[in-house]
Amino acid sequence: MQSINQTVPSFNKPLSTELSRQFAGKRLLRQEIQVESTVFTRLLAEQQFTATPSMVRQQWKLTCQRCGNQTPHLIGRMPCFRCQSTHAYCRKCIHMGRVSECEALYIWSGEIPGWTKHEDPCTWKGELTTQQQLAADRIVQAIDNQEKELLVYAVCGAGKTEMLFPGITAALQRGWRICIATPRADVVRELKPRLQTAYHDVSIEALYGGSPDRSGTAQLLLATTHQLLRFYRAFDVMIIDEIDAFPYHADASLPYATKHAITNQATTIYLTATPRPKDQSRLNRGKLPHVFVPVRYHGHPLPVPQLKLVWSLKKHIQHFTIPKELSDWLINRKQPNRQLLIFTPTIMLAERFYTPMAALLQNLGIIEHTEQLATVHAEDPNRTEKVQQFRNKKLLVLITTTILERGVTFPSVDVAILAAGHTVFDEAALVQIAGRAGRSGDDPTGEVIFFHDGKTDAMVQAIHSIKKMNHRAGLE
Repeated sequence: MQSINQTVPSFNKPLSTELSRQFAGKRLLRQEIQVESTVFTRLLAEQQFTATPSMVRQQWKLTCQRCGNQTPHLIGRMPCFRCQSTHAYCRKCIHMGRVSECEALYIWSGEIPGWTKHEDPCTWKGELTTQQQLAADRIVQAIDNQEKELLVYAVCGAGKTEMLFPGITAALQRGWRICIATPRADVVRELKPRLQTAYHDVSIEALYGGSPDRSGTAQLLLATTHQLLRFYRAFDVMIIDEIDAFPYHADASLPYATKHAITNQATTIYLTATPRPKDQSRLNRGKLPHVFVPVRYHGHPLPVPQLKLVWSLKKHIQHFTIPKELSDWLINRKQPNRQLLIFTPTIMLAERFYTPMAALLQNLGIIEHTEQLATVHAEDPNRTEKVQQFRNKKLLVLITTTILERGVTFPSVDVAILAAGHTVFDEAALVQIAGRAGRSGDDPTGEVIFFHDGKTDAMVQAIHSIKKMNHRAGLE
């Protein structure tokens, strides 16, 4: 009896190359492999796909091989209609498609695609500052030497994206594949046009929930960290932007996915302005190689937040009224032509403050009509359009949640945080929010105000951290 390999003819070279480009570097469920059953059977028979267990049992523990989940209450059980048995499945990563004990994950094991060696890929014509160049040189060194990891510890507004360009260029010249991953989709959307401008002739894709790009086959990939769950041994250089941001620092499946998405010789570059305690500890003990950039690209100090005590803050929040202290600050701002970012701790507060804020801003002449004010939050389906309207100055004031605490750049804004003592505003969040102000060399002194009804450790530590950065940069 002949084997399947003997009875089924092999794929021709062009088709095999096309399939390798589409599926190499990925670990997928069968439903994610969009080929007909007969074609898939042939690919398995020719060992171009390898089936691996999706759930592995070790003693009493089950582990999801896609996200690393072992938590018992996140492992469910359900009847399988295909084999009429009850199987375990992973609840943790079910939003990416169900991983079940009776279904395999498939890894491409056929031809490995070669990536283009670009002679001179960078079309960005800007210049780096001295501090940026030092960081960029260290990044290039780490990539050239295939160091395992490097932390780029740079203040908000230091120009981290531009510092990456020489390293990305070095990797592309070697014909390597690069991923820039970040916890938030809004940051991916912001980065894509900047990278396309800097690398005209390089294939670039952006992957996030609902993104128009779908294939994940570009040489330079931008992605939310959740999208890395589908990749396996794919990238020679992995850049994790904002490693301290939620959910990356709080979700063990995301570092797990990052580890499995890179090749064995890959370099991982971490970017942050506010390292979490575990990374700070590794840095202090000399266990995490790093480069430090304490100054913004324009050379001006970080704006230091001012504290404004509001004794009746809880009453104002309960009744959705505007505190007099906020109204007085709006009247007396140093640069009334700046746009305004007003942060609230909850979505409900952002939405309920719209009407009284609109009335106040019109009375003060800050806006002429309510179309110049908007609210934006994670559940807002129009958040991308609103952020762009704010960037285009069609909106003058934006009431927002922590969704805009990082990863967005506006040239001239003042920043206010209402209820800055709320638990959602930890030290990292407060530093990042303060970092939205003063980002332009033409207007580097934006105001940052924390409205509160009692100082918290997070507020005190955030202000201390900002002053410390300015001191290290010699800008106090």
